[in-house]
Amino acid sequence: MAEPTDTERTAIEDTQLWMTRAVVGLNLCPFAKAVAAKGQVRYVVCDSSDPADCLAMLRDELLYLANAPVDEVDTTLLIAPFLLPDFLDFNDFLDMADSLLENLDLQGELQIADFHPRYQFAGTEPDDMANHSNRAPYPTLHLLREDSIDKAVQAYPDASQIYERNIELLDKLGAEGWQALGIKARVCE
Repeated sequence: MAEPTDTERTAIEDTQLWMTRAVVGLNLCPFAKAVAAKGQVRYVVCDSSDPADCLAMLRDELLYLANAPVDEVDTTLLIAPFLLPDFLDFNDFLDMADSLLENLDLQGELQIADFHPRYQFAGTEPDDMANHSNRAPYPTLHLLREDSIDKAVQAYPDASQIYERNIELLDKLGAEGWQALGIKARVCE
């Protein structure tokens, strides 16, 4: 395997910081702590700005995850620092990502969650703290195993309440509290 470039190394380090301080540290995803602690999160960087290149890499990573032993790799974060800095463009791109998942006949086995530095839920203002639950330093596709999600949801009481709890937590944290985490949006245009 080739030595990571400076861009790849920085993107992975920034994403790991976000995972440690926000996703696990704030418990935004109660299922993340265990896989992170076991070293079962795969970090991969697509350094192209071309959506076709990212889709090709997504294809490879979906197939890799589908065939990797779960005790070695449970989930993958495909980080794309230069891909679609405009959130609406990125949101449109997700249709192609979902079509790829379907074309590979992996629906029901894997799913794709999305994160973006400018993530904005419908009906919210850009500075609404709720948006931070899906904000990562870079555009990121999170590849998850359906079986792992099912097991985690069974083990976690009131999994359906996670979203509401996150909004309450982020509102209480506020913009200053988020900034204190040291997580920066790294939109590369």
